[in-house]
Amino acid sequence: MGERIGLTLRSGPWDEAKIRSYLNTTCIPIRLASSGQVSPMVQSLWYLFDDDALWCCTQADSVVAKRLRKNPNCGFEISADQPPYRGVRGTGLAHLIAPEAAGLLPKLFERYSISSDSQLATWLLSRVDQEVAIRIDHLKITSWDYSNRM
Repeated sequence: MGERIGLTLRSGPWDEAKIRSYLNTTCIPIRLASSGQVSPMVQSLWYLFDDDALWCCTQADSVVAKRLRKNPNCGFEISADQPPYRGVRGTGLAHLIAPEAAGLLPKLFERYSISSDSQLATWLLSRVDQEVAIRIDHLKITSWDYSNRM
């Protein structure tokens, strides 16, 4: 996939190893923000952290895909809605890669405990030719952790 771009830590209490561990073990959706002509949009998507990038899937004609084609700069947050409040947020550069979607979807099912023979998985795979993988790299990440305050 070309040049490998690592993560850049901006600030926060976590070192790179802690951030990598969090991204690999936390199974909550990523909140992905993309820009539009009038206002930004935030969308929740399943994600996978691999090769120093965040990977997601969406329909090729979705609003988020259209916005990322026009402007690949995006923001993201991965954090729980319940205490202890902690997580990561940052920015990155999105690349839409249609051929990767067919291999990525089953990995996302496994990560989010979706049975590969479930109705949802069957439906998503039936339209995989309309899916596109989103690779977000050039990650600049900030962490926060309010565990000690709670």
